[in-house]
Amino acid sequence: MSVVHGLSFDVEEAFHALNMWGVTPPDTWSEQPSRVEGVVQRILALLAEFDVRCTFFVLGLVAERTPDVVRRIVDAGHELASHGSSHRMAGDLGPEAFADDVARARALLRELSGQEVCGFRASTFSIGRTTRWALEAVAAAGHTWDSSVFPVRHDRYGDTAFPHHPVHLDLPSGRPLREYPMLTRQAFGRRWPAAGGGYLRLLPLALVEGALRQTAREGLPGVLYLHPWELDPDQPRHALGGLRTLRHYHGLSRVEGRLRTLLGRHAFGPIGTIPVVAEARLDPFSLPGC
Repeated sequence: MSVVHGLSFDVEEAFHALNMWGVTPPDTWSEQPSRVEGVVQRILALLAEFDVRCTFFVLGLVAERTPDVVRRIVDAGHELASHGSSHRMAGDLGPEAFADDVARARALLRELSGQEVCGFRASTFSIGRTTRWALEAVAAAGHTWDSSVFPVRHDRYGDTAFPHHPVHLDLPSGRPLREYPMLTRQAFGRRWPAAGGGYLRLLPLALVEGALRQTAREGLPGVLYLHPWELDPDQPRHALGGLRTLRHYHGLSRVEGRLRTLLGRHAFGPIGTIPVVAEARLDPFSLPGC
């Protein structure tokens, strides 16, 4: 039986991306033109073409401004999950504000969809080595699974002490929470990011496919992500400069073709439906770095 990988979309506008904050700061977001609804509709059509269901992590700001996005995702039979309210990173918010951010987003998505919202992903994978406390807040809000941990080294996020496979978390509160880390690839004695997004745009497709095959040989699922704006090569361009320009704009025109290739070669499904074996358990607060 083939391994079913998790496919997900972090539903936010291009101007919500951290790389854009210098030219589209948060206090201007309500004035920025919205493009997410049309792009999500194209993504839904593409997924229907391949008969694939996946997970959409919808940002609270998007749900408030374009609630039809939420309804269309649910009506198409996909898994609705939360991307928080404000798109601020967990460490920037701090424990109290983060808990409020998570709870408000889940309540809004439940109201708009009429269904439970079990999954969560933090902005910019910001649950990591110094913010593992955020996992308790995710569970306390009513979520039963999370996909925020990226077990790699990165200048903005990452937790290299975390396992690369799905686990049940043993939280001090006793609340149940499953963690689905992002896809990595083992090479040269360390794990490298290969989970889609900028890595799908910037790296050769063979590297991402190799990571999917590598984890499948272990009998484990990989978790991929994309943003709708990464399938929108016609989005407005801003002078970001240097590394930010590379991170945000490079490779946009090839993402849809690469996604089509992946959909045709690998089995994908919603993250929350991926089983986690009972013996795969972890106390995240016992890991180095706490």
